[in-house]
Amino acid sequence: MASKPDYIDDQYTATDIQVLEGMEAVRRRPGMYIGSTDQRGLHHLIFEIVDNSVDEFMAGFCSSVEITLNEDGSVRVQDDGRGIPVDKHPTTGVSGVETVMTTLHAGGKFGGKAYTVSGGLHGVGASVVNALSEHTMVEVRRGSRIYYQDFSRGKRQTDLKFRRVRKDELDESETGTTITFLPDKEIFYEYEYDFNTLIQRFKEMAYLNKGLQIKFTSRYHASRWPNNQQTFYFDGGIASFVTNLNQNRDVIHSAPIYVERHLDGGTIVEAALQYNDSFNEFVHSFANCINTIDGGTHITGFRSALTRVLNDYGRKQNLIKENEPNLAGEETREGLTAVISVKLTDPQFEGQTKNKLGNPEVSNQVQSVVAEALQYYLEDNPADSKRIVEKCLTAQRAREAARKARDLIIRKNAMDGGGLPGKLADCSEKNPALCELYLVEGDSAGGTAKSGRDRRTQAILPLWGKILNVEKARADKMLSHDGIRSMITAIGAGLDDDLDVARARYHRIIIMTDADVDGSHIRTLILTFFFRHMRELIEHGYVYIAQPPLYKTTAGRDTFYTYSEGEQEGMMVQLKSRRTVNIQRYKGLGEMNAEQLWETTMDPEQRTLLQVTIEDAANADEVFSTLMGDIVAPRRNFIQTHALEVKNLDI
Repeated sequence: MASKPDYIDDQYTATDIQVLEGMEAVRRRPGMYIGSTDQRGLHHLIFEIVDNSVDEFMAGFCSSVEITLNEDGSVRVQDDGRGIPVDKHPTTGVSGVETVMTTLHAGGKFGGKAYTVSGGLHGVGASVVNALSEHTMVEVRRGSRIYYQDFSRGKRQTDLKFRRVRKDELDESETGTTITFLPDKEIFYEYEYDFNTLIQRFKEMAYLNKGLQIKFTSRYHASRWPNNQQTFYFDGGIASFVTNLNQNRDVIHSAPIYVERHLDGGTIVEAALQYNDSFNEFVHSFANCINTIDGGTHITGFRSALTRVLNDYGRKQNLIKENEPNLAGEETREGLTAVISVKLTDPQFEGQTKNKLGNPEVSNQVQSVVAEALQYYLEDNPADSKRIVEKCLTAQRAREAARKARDLIIRKNAMDGGGLPGKLADCSEKNPALCELYLVEGDSAGGTAKSGRDRRTQAILPLWGKILNVEKARADKMLSHDGIRSMITAIGAGLDDDLDVARARYHRIIIMTDADVDGSHIRTLILTFFFRHMRELIEHGYVYIAQPPLYKTTAGRDTFYTYSEGEQEGMMVQLKSRRTVNIQRYKGLGEMNAEQLWETTMDPEQRTLLQVTIEDAANADEVFSTLMGDIVAPRRNFIQTHALEVKNLDI
């Protein structure tokens, strides 16, 4: 018998295994339940409670939800649903209110009786919000009574009580739930709400649930958010959603193609789609009002229906000639804006994040519903149908031209040997996780950056002039642009459908442009390219923006760098007693020598980098289309609306 290894610790016994139960587990590991304890986690608490109210609407018992963000940061969510049950629960021995608020995996969404369709599946929403809040108060309106109970950090503070109300105060038939909670500052290190993020989510929920009214009022930082009240109600549902997404684009047909079907088994399939003259596909998918950003079986069914029906119609009408190939899926989706929403009794999501729907039966259900509706539309609207198919055929020709351009790039790189662009000054490190690529505006600044960099981990790629605006260009034209080809080749991950993040040669891609209007424009053009053709690099956190200084201030032997007008003003206040103060305003990176560029902008120990994120893909898509698209009016309106927010403008 083998002897016991000497590294086994006899002092480590079962008593050392700690068991966290209930709310204590949530407070010790909040990230497991809400993702993070930053602003996103803070917003997540609100969405959990609002989602419960939306579930009441989907069950047919609610018509409105009111969300109020108070001055102290507390949140009040009120609905006119059935109200949380107040009778004693047979297992927990306490009221339904207390069970829901203090017990994980307790809710009305497991058995399928109280909720046929719901977004909440795990029964942790309200209890997690309660656990992560300093104070929570629940009010339930049922009959002629208002029930109420207080909690703190997941624990009951009072028993469930009630008071009777007069008939003129509350109708006996009026029901609903009001939950008010104050997120715990011991948990959330970033205690700051974002008004735009919140209203975007509530607007989206109203689109997905036509007939539901969602009202949001914010008293939090009222001076910062002057337009502090928004009400959303859409009779058109997701068809209105698509119209809104396409508002800054020229559309191929005037109204979205829309279908809604209630199928046997309780599944509801809803889809809306509309083509525009852009070169990008933008499709939202939802399952039980949850944004499935990674798609799933409902997207598979939708795409199959679209490709099959358009090819069948094109052949039937002789728009696709006998000797021509069928349209590929990507070609039928160029310029497509669509929203697909399914509601089902037993959704199966891949992972706790619910980013991808896995129900296999949904693919055929969506395919059948969308195919039938699309066939009817094409037959009944021949002029629109012809424009749609011709756009797809144009995309097919452009895709073939782009393929030839890619092949040419690959062949040219192979002949050149090594395949990397000539202007790239690569780093010596081979581990991508340790490598950085600086995309630098201009050859002059590029030369300075090459001299000042850490050659082991930092690569430099100078970009001459402004790159192509890919919002207005097809793939074949884009691939003929030297600067874009150089970026694609240097990064090494491919692009569009061929993008593989695992092949990226650098895990930090840093955009470094001048701190002036031209520099901002170039930065926006580069970001537009990444957003449209290498979005996964952004989603993986690989794209950054460098922050070069605006000013260099010298006082005697001391040198100070400042990065904003406000910071410079503060510096001048501190230096007001110095006799000689010299100020240099940097108009470009080329005005700094290699040492200055290193210590201010490139030194990992001192620099400031802004990581580019995509918090809301729909909002980001709208902004890029507005600022970089062909239509002038929306861009002018955007500038007029936000002009006063600009703190510093170089002209």
